[in-house]
Amino acid sequence: MTTNPPRAGRREWTALTVLMLPLLLVSMDVSVLYFAIPQISADLDPSGTQQLWIFDIYGFVLAGLLMTMGALGDRIGRRRLLLVGAAAFGAASLLAAYAHTAETLIAARAVLGIGGATLMPTTMALVRTMFTDPGQRAKAIGLWSGVMTAGIALGSVMSGVLVEHFWWGSVFLVNLPAMVLLLVLGPVLLPESKNPSPGRFDLWSVPLSLAAVLPVIYGVKELAAQGWNVRYVVSITVGLLFAALFVHRQRTAASPMISPALFRGHGFTPALVLNTVSAFGMMGSAYFTTQYLQSVLGKSALEAALWSLLPSVLIGAAAPVAAQLAQRGVERAYLVTAGFTIAACGYGLLALAGTDSLWLVLAACGVLAAGIVVVMSQLTDLALSSAPVEKAGAASSLLETGTEFGGALGMAALGSIGTAVYRHGIPSDAPAPAQETLGGALAVAAELPGRAGDALATAAREAFTDGMQGAAIAGALLLLAAAGLAALGLRHIPVRTEAETADTENAGQADSLSPSGV
Repeated sequence: MTTNPPRAGRREWTALTVLMLPLLLVSMDVSVLYFAIPQISADLDPSGTQQLWIFDIYGFVLAGLLMTMGALGDRIGRRRLLLVGAAAFGAASLLAAYAHTAETLIAARAVLGIGGATLMPTTMALVRTMFTDPGQRAKAIGLWSGVMTAGIALGSVMSGVLVEHFWWGSVFLVNLPAMVLLLVLGPVLLPESKNPSPGRFDLWSVPLSLAAVLPVIYGVKELAAQGWNVRYVVSITVGLLFAALFVHRQRTAASPMISPALFRGHGFTPALVLNTVSAFGMMGSAYFTTQYLQSVLGKSALEAALWSLLPSVLIGAAAPVAAQLAQRGVERAYLVTAGFTIAACGYGLLALAGTDSLWLVLAACGVLAAGIVVVMSQLTDLALSSAPVEKAGAASSLLETGTEFGGALGMAALGSIGTAVYRHGIPSDAPAPAQETLGGALAVAAELPGRAGDALATAAREAFTDGMQGAAIAGALLLLAAAGLAALGLRHIPVRTEAETADTENAGQADSLSPSGV
């Protein structure tokens, strides 16, 4: 007998507000160093390699440990792991703010990545356990997705404002009040939840998951930033080999870190795949739009960051509207298909941009991001509702890992297309640095006299814009293909999945056996 799941009350919604704070800060820390790097370089005098690690170590550690932390939370308790992660994140923020050497800052950023890896999957898993009513959970996950997406854009702006008025360490100190609030209110508002019979934690899966994820993420990101290099291809190949070993371990271990049963959930695998594609689309556009605002339109870094906040208006409205439509009976397949189609239209607008199209590019970013947030919120809800509640942490971590991989792949693939078009469009007699990147061309142009410099800068901006248009067309085609896959692959998935039905029936049986059960 199936019973209606209990609806969340004021306590759960207040707890969600508390959970949004660490999520916002973790997503902001991806971009919070954009404007702080010059001051850090002047103060700590890092080498070129150290500067790269200061910037990248956070994302690498975060991506590498997501699966481990998601599975660990299912075993020891998600609230417990969340609070431990919040304490580590706060302590690392304090250490980073007052770091006196580059090595100390790198170590602090690594610990921040560890803390972030605990916070992201546990917040999502706790949403799954706190909101058992499908409609309420869809709204909560929509808010979760919007906050995470907006945090990346907000991080760069906050970095610029803080660095302009304070010293570079202030970009880390802003984390402390939120983490203290979480540590105080979390034990009161957040329920503890974990897998009642998780089995033994598979330690061998930890290094295998790291060896699978990190080389692939590193290789893909470096291909996007540096171009073709055998070393990066080898890195990706090694990662894929370890990924095969990791999958074999999960299929054969008595108590795997990631249970293969997750992929048998009705809707989990298509949700995971399509969510990765949506991250591809989102981050692939960011590779071009940030450069467009600064190098093509000539905006300062802070001006570009402030302009980039405008599309967030559409982001904030998209997920709640999608959740409301789902509550009114619109099928998830239609919503995801519409989201991908809207995002493809955003790429279509981007393909029309010229070298002086500020408002068109901002509109394109807003439409693209709004469509992607609709997709991500619906697919996250589908994946979590398809997974048994006791495996919510593992399911969340797989989604987040797919997002990291999809984003890196999007920057690499679309960036490569844009770079190829740019190199084809730049004059063949231009100096070598100008033929590599727009930044190199502008640097060379600044040293050339008079009309020669202006001509090279104009040609480079036009070639970059042509490259952005080419990548946008490719992105639009990919998202339209994803829309078709969503229409076909999700149309037979019911609104309430088998996992949700089982959870509700178990809850009803537990109620009937309790002293107060009727």
